[in-house]
Amino acid sequence: MEDLVKLGREFVEAMRHRQGFSNVDEIYAENAESVEAVVPPGRDVRIAKGRVAIRGKREDWAATHEIHTLNADGPYIHPPNRFGVRFEAEVTQKATGQQMTLRELALYTIDNGKIIREEFFMFPR
Repeated sequence: MEDLVKLGREFVEAMRHRQGFSNVDEIYAENAESVEAVVPPGRDVRIAKGRVAIRGKREDWAATHEIHTLNADGPYIHPPNRFGVRFEAEVTQKATGQQMTLRELALYTIDNGKIIREEFFMFPR
């Protein structure tokens, strides 16, 4: 369980410091999956498969949103191989100027010390 707690804490700290791009290669398994609650605007799929797709998804999101604040709370540990994180962000969509508060939960599944699956749960507006 110590490894799970360590990985969860490192992940949350990276997110708090907006280092979510730089940690993809070291924290995610090559074949990891990222599952959104719904198909995000401007995309045609809910599931990004592989580190390259996950990094690309994050880069696309950051390119289309101005992030004012990003809070990550956790990790919430679920042994033997999962942890959760609660996110809240204040953002502005660059294309429309619409400001939003986004709230979501994310569940991360670990295998061999790497994230193999992340699942996002959205807070309804």
